[in-house]
Amino acid sequence: MISKLNFSVRGKAVLILLSALLVSRADAQTTKTITLAEAIRLGLENSKTLKLSQARIDAAISEYNQAKDNVLPSAKASYAYNHAEIPTNTLRIGDGDPIHLPNRADAFIGTVSVQELLFAGNKLRYARESTELLTSIARADATQDKDNVIYGIISAYYNLYKVQQSKEVVRQNLESADKQLKQATRFFDQGVVTRNDVLRFQLQKSNVEVTGIDLESNRRIVNYDLNVLLGLPENTELVVADFMDKGSHNQQLAAYIDSALTRREEVKTADLRTRIAETNIKFIHADQYPTIGVGANLYYINAGGKVFPVSNSFVLPISIGATVSWNFDKLWMNKNKIAGARIQKTEAEIGRELSVDQVKTDVNRNYQNYRGALDRIRIYETQVTQATENDKILESKYRNSVASVTDRVDAGTQLFQAQINLELAKADAALAWYNLLKSTGTITQAQTN
Repeated sequence: MISKLNFSVRGKAVLILLSALLVSRADAQTTKTITLAEAIRLGLENSKTLKLSQARIDAAISEYNQAKDNVLPSAKASYAYNHAEIPTNTLRIGDGDPIHLPNRADAFIGTVSVQELLFAGNKLRYARESTELLTSIARADATQDKDNVIYGIISAYYNLYKVQQSKEVVRQNLESADKQLKQATRFFDQGVVTRNDVLRFQLQKSNVEVTGIDLESNRRIVNYDLNVLLGLPENTELVVADFMDKGSHNQQLAAYIDSALTRREEVKTADLRTRIAETNIKFIHADQYPTIGVGANLYYINAGGKVFPVSNSFVLPISIGATVSWNFDKLWMNKNKIAGARIQKTEAEIGRELSVDQVKTDVNRNYQNYRGALDRIRIYETQVTQATENDKILESKYRNSVASVTDRVDAGTQLFQAQINLELAKADAALAWYNLLKSTGTITQAQTN
């Protein structure tokens, strides 16, 4: 009995242990090293924004196809059955003999008609042109959305890089701070330094540790956001695989502006809206012209009361005709419509000029930001060199009791901050470069080449 009880307890313990292992494996995070190119590919494949853009393109194409269908001939057919009861079936006209009608009557009437509009002032052609231009606008908007998605992925990727590199700097400084603390503790035991010196190094280490905690919190936020962008499991731990220093690009501002005016989708869309306004004016003018159409009609009249009548008991007339109609009141009723359409065209032209100005200022701002980012890198590189040398000098002086603990701690803090500033500046310069590419409309081409 006791052995059975022991076996039962052990069995339950094994089951609990196995369950805990399974849960821990299920909750375990997967680490994935990812390149920028792979991140962009995954982001484009899983972007809900781009899927919505494609749906808008499909809707515009559908409207365009519907506009093309309007030029096709219209046709319809009908077939009717009528039954009449005639209670008073004797009809007398004047002094003549009465006419006797049947008590009831049945009739089958069928019609088939085909109509073709030959000319309507080119209204159908203008309608097609307008919907085709709207389709082009939908495609331009989709291209702009793609540029925004790519830049969003790049921005999140480099933000993760910045946190990742900052954490590495923190790790190195923690090792240095721990080494200094051990040295100060040894000096304190030897009576070389005071207790206050040891406390200062402990405080320095604590400050670095707090920075590390803040960076880890930021890393989790950025990591989660990037997982959502890429369509990856939310618990995936991402590690940046590469960092490409974009270096210095000597192209002049005017060249970037010319590229933007040629490639930016906002300018293309503004041009398309101006063309739509012009087409709308033509469409209203077309309403003043007459319309010409042709048609054919076939009638089947069977008054014999049978669905399938015998010969010579039904008629089958066929008519062919042409129609010319003209609503000439449009000559004076459409004047205000045309004036309103011309105002819309003027608004579209002004909107294009505004778009051009916005593109220019956007390119100039990003160009200056990129140049400033490169200048900051050079300054921070100099600061790191200076802070490293200063840290070595103060370390040597402190060992020889020439420098105070405050000077020693300050030197380490300055080096720590300079190292982080340099890593952040490199990432910021890369982001500034991609932002410049985005403002010139070439970020997608830069990633596909």
